[in-house]
Amino acid sequence: MATLYQLQSTMDTLRRNIEEMSRTWRAGDSIVLLGTTVAFIDWLNAYVADSEIQDIAGIYALADDVAKLTPNTSAKLNLDAKLSSVLTDIEWVHLTQDPQFDKVVTIAL
Repeated sequence: MATLYQLQSTMDTLRRNIEEMSRTWRAGDSIVLLGTTVAFIDWLNAYVADSEIQDIAGIYALADDVAKLTPNTSAKLNLDAKLSSVLTDIEWVHLTQDPQFDKVVTIAL
């Protein structure tokens, strides 16, 4: 079974949140980026590379959060290449209820 981590972080707390997540990480776990966290995806990837986190099954973001980014920011972030999927609210709810996940953990320090 896998864990779905829901990560809501500012740039100031992102590294610490990644460290918290790495303590219980198992290969095949996934991450949903909540709120402004999607804007820090490059930093997230850098911090993950420096951590014990390996074998991420998927990285997701919410469509409403992505829509809040300017078109220029979205283009520079190249989210299509870095995210597994952009989820609607209904898709997000379905993902949290997917039987592949035995738990859903929200990290928002």
